[in-house]
Amino acid sequence: MGQARARGPYAKTPARRAEIVRAARDSFAENGYAKASLRDIAERAGITHAGLLHHFRNKEELLAEVLADRDAEEWQHGLEQVDTPDQLAPYLAELIRHHQSAPELMRLWIELAAAASRPDHPAHPYFVERYERGRTQFAEGFHRKEVRGSLREGVSPESAAILFHAVLNGLQLQWVLNQDLDVVGPVTDFVRLLFDHDDDPSPQRRAGK
Repeated sequence: MGQARARGPYAKTPARRAEIVRAARDSFAENGYAKASLRDIAERAGITHAGLLHHFRNKEELLAEVLADRDAEEWQHGLEQVDTPDQLAPYLAELIRHHQSAPELMRLWIELAAAASRPDHPAHPYFVERYERGRTQFAEGFHRKEVRGSLREGVSPESAAILFHAVLNGLQLQWVLNQDLDVVGPVTDFVRLLFDHDDDPSPQRRAGK
């Protein structure tokens, strides 16, 4: 027998949830988390307040979904854009510029990450899992033979993964504090420090050692 098809108001639940998440992202970006209301988000999504609560119990749960959705989009985009070490710096520059186009979301993410350092915070499990997953995925990527051979001598894939998150998040925090600061250049310099390059003038590199 074929699988029964969903009927009624639940038939398009995944699509409806996606619409709500997009509406919430826009509302958070424009109004900030504190001022964004579930009623405004529901109106943007074209549903009632009660309809929104059918999908998300509260604003905290919705915020976690917004952040998780953004993470998933960016991770997939990174997989599509970065195959070799020389593609990493341009991708990171593009990612930072994308974040800078929505500074309120960047500020919100930073504030929430700090607050979630408390074990009793609702978003604590999300951030713990996010960083653990990120470190694991990047370390696995850095372990790839063609990438591992490009890492600066003495830098392990595990350390590179931790440094990657520390530098990227730290630069974005500095930019939120001073939006005249250039952080794209430093992230490019960081990648140069992280990887060995064919144009390295050292005698060992020229000798192919």
